[in-house]
Amino acid sequence: MTILPIVAYGHPVLREVAKDITAAYPNLDKLIEDMWQTMYASNGVGLAAPQINRSIRLFVVDTEQMFENMDAAEKKEFPGDTGIKKAFINAHIVEQDGEPWAYNEGCLSIPKIREDIKRPESVTLEYVNEQFELITETFTGLTARVILHEYDHLEGKLFIDHISPLKRKLMKGKLADISKGKIKVDYKMMFPG
Repeated sequence: MTILPIVAYGHPVLREVAKDITAAYPNLDKLIEDMWQTMYASNGVGLAAPQINRSIRLFVVDTEQMFENMDAAEKKEFPGDTGIKKAFINAHIVEQDGEPWAYNEGCLSIPKIREDIKRPESVTLEYVNEQFELITETFTGLTARVILHEYDHLEGKLFIDHISPLKRKLMKGKLADISKGKIKVDYKMMFPG
């Protein structure tokens, strides 16, 4: 198992639309295992392949750990959502539904920046699992939010694209520092250039 460096804001791979892959993709099992290790080593709850410099439609999500660390009152805010631990291959959104709601998000590729982002309550995805079986599944609450955040990476989008131009302008200096590697984090990063 290898802990991979996470691509920092400003790297062009984060703005590419990722490609579907086939079951013949080289060393896919190892790549998924490395992504889990990388995500846990950096205290993430999701990680998309573009964040490790691979422009393919693959991401992993573990929201079970979020629910394990919540108290009873917090869990009540997310009825029907107990979290998942899953790899998603070739994911495509079928439908988004429900009232958009705000939650404070961050991203391993954009460290030390957090913002309240509005996303729909549920998402229905079509994807293949690690055995390349086609699945259509609906996710809600916090799990849907993490999936939508990781899914954005496959579309070349970042969570900061969901905030107002004024807020983005105000964080321009911080974003420039991240892309120049002028930031300290406790996980391996790959900076542009």
